[in-house]
Amino acid sequence: MNTKAVQKICYGMYVISSRKGDKFNGQIANTLFQITSDPPTVAVSINKQNLTHEYIMESKVFTASIVAKEAPMSLIGHFGFKSGREMEKFKDVKYKTGAVTGAPIVLDSTIGFLECEVLSSTDVGTHTIFIGKVVDCDVFSDAEPMTYAYYHQVKGGKSPKTAPTYVKEEKAEGAAPSGKYACRVCGYIYDPANGDPDSGIAAGTKFEELPDTWVCPVCGAPKSEFEKVD
Repeated sequence: MNTKAVQKICYGMYVISSRKGDKFNGQIANTLFQITSDPPTVAVSINKQNLTHEYIMESKVFTASIVAKEAPMSLIGHFGFKSGREMEKFKDVKYKTGAVTGAPIVLDSTIGFLECEVLSSTDVGTHTIFIGKVVDCDVFSDAEPMTYAYYHQVKGGKSPKTAPTYVKEEKAEGAAPSGKYACRVCGYIYDPANGDPDSGIAAGTKFEELPDTWVCPVCGAPKSEFEKVD
């Protein structure tokens, strides 16, 4: 089966957040889509291993903060590759609590939000699909949202293994060396063709030419944690 067809499905990028009592947590998700318009409802797929899943199951509420196209990779890394079981996700993040659900809404590098109450949930094995009624929403900016394709193709981002869209990538036989390097910690791919604009690294900069102080823009790992993709 050619899984590349699945990777052609279009997605956005969101920070899905929830609460458990007075505790907050959030994670990156791309599988959020509208179900109906009247009343407005959306669906989101969350891995059962994730702390956010536990919080949504407990509180029956969640928010979706829409990530801006120009959001730094550090935001993706913070909510996508770090666990709320090991750190307080919202400690150094600008946010507000939803007026209806009390769940956190990320304000850093986002363009709007949806605040939802869970109507139903469906067990799909590794994940749960939550159907949420939109009880409040707003737009902060007219800037473009980040798409999943842009995150992968331009930002060089990868999906966590718990993501519903995770696909193990394999090098094609006979493929020429690309000069790309992968982070052993989070899977981020440094592509010389793109550079690392968020860190001031111009396109065309080879990995070997990166300063020793450069770190992975997603998880903060040093250069020594990178290995050749080829």
